[in-house]
Amino acid sequence: MVSQQKALQKIFGDPQKRILKRLQKKVDQVNALAPKYKKMTKKELAGQTAALKKKLEKKGVTLDDLLPDAFALVREMSDRVTGERHYDVQLIGSMVLHEGNVAELKTGEGKTLMSTLAAYLNALEGKGVHIVTVNDYLAQRDAGWMGQIY
Repeated sequence: MVSQQKALQKIFGDPQKRILKRLQKKVDQVNALAPKYKKMTKKELAGQTAALKKKLEKKGVTLDDLLPDAFALVREMSDRVTGERHYDVQLIGSMVLHEGNVAELKTGEGKTLMSTLAAYLNALEGKGVHIVTVNDYLAQRDAGWMGQIY
């Protein structure tokens, strides 16, 4: 069985590496947009939500198309209001969430901050977004802390 898996990996490659390679391309797009959002005023940043929603109304435009701008925007706003800037691995984790999958991070690796990216992106549709946490204390703490970003 193990030899079959190794043979398949030689032929098709490691599926995890393919996923990471695909997501890294999006991370590179987000990082390339950082200077654009860095030079905006706080008021200009706040106006970007309306601009992204307007783009989403255009035929054929999806949330995936807006992901780089939305993530770069949230990353910049987070840096300004909380002093915390998302690491690339948190961008990848949030992309995984956006795609409907589970992202596992250990305590202290930034799950709360990571969730802001996917939550903001998906909220652009106006359908509502839910973030679930394990207890009331964390829910209240995180709502106040991350609410500054939204």
